[in-house]
Amino acid sequence: MVTIDDVAKLAGLSKSTVSRVINHYPHVSPTKKEKVYHAMNTLGYVPNSSARSLRNKKTKIIAVIVPRLMNPFFGQLVESIEVEASKQGFQLLICQTMYSPETEVGHLELLKTKQVDGIIMTSYENEWEIIADYLNYGPLIMCNEFEESAKIPIIKLDQVYGGYIATSHLINQGHKRIAYCSGGHKSMVANHRRKGFDQALGEHGLPYDEAYSFYNAYSIRDGMDVFNKIRKMDDPPTAVFTGSDEVAAGIITCAKDHGWKVPQDLAVIGFDNQVISRIMDPKISTVEQPIDQMARQAVKVMVEKINIREQPQKERYEFPLKLIVRESTTGKSLSAVE
Repeated sequence: MVTIDDVAKLAGLSKSTVSRVINHYPHVSPTKKEKVYHAMNTLGYVPNSSARSLRNKKTKIIAVIVPRLMNPFFGQLVESIEVEASKQGFQLLICQTMYSPETEVGHLELLKTKQVDGIIMTSYENEWEIIADYLNYGPLIMCNEFEESAKIPIIKLDQVYGGYIATSHLINQGHKRIAYCSGGHKSMVANHRRKGFDQALGEHGLPYDEAYSFYNAYSIRDGMDVFNKIRKMDDPPTAVFTGSDEVAAGIITCAKDHGWKVPQDLAVIGFDNQVISRIMDPKISTVEQPIDQMARQAVKVMVEKINIREQPQKERYEFPLKLIVRESTTGKSLSAVE
């Protein structure tokens, strides 16, 4: 039987340090945490003493990992998952990572210690090889963000198409200098949207200036920062594709504060079709994601995996996206364009 002493020896740390990591004590460095979690995974150590007796029992709890619950997209997705899970007799445990790989590993440990029956990941911060180790302890499903090589169920959207239809709309409005604004480089969602963006530009023979690329933009504040960079350019873009209605709202708000007219001076398109896109002035053109459909499919698949306890396998479920045209790209009233 693997003990905490074995973990401490392999990690090269004291037993007390390992204990602090296992019990989520503060003031333990990320490096030490990573060493402990790696040793635990390597040895197959389960810290919860009751986990073995619970191995064949169900908690009726599903964890859902999100990067930031304050993001309206993730808030709506979690709410839809919770509603569907409740119908199936499951409770939902919400786990925020705030984009921290160490925090994510801590949440994944819930599966290993049998405190949850399965985990739905709406995003991920670690390399897939680290996450894949936890498949030995229960079902994992990706919903929204995805890793193409993962041999697990993935519920996702056609993000290439989303980037394509949004960018094509801007081009059809006469724009040739179009900025691209998204979250992190590691995101497959963002990378696929960029493919669609590049595809639309290529079809129309439009070049792209990398100076028009803005990354790590997630919030209204980030959108305001993006606009402040745009307004200082000698030859600024005339339109911006963003991966978030929040970011789009930040760009529009800051643009108006500096006397720019939207869309006359700068057209802006968002993503998600959140409430903020309908209450902004001007209302924001966006790409609608079928969140409720994704949530229902994610819960359906997760419950199946929990009940039949089958080995992980590669499954893909993809839903379409829809362009919603409003004032921030056309200057027309909502009723005139929808």
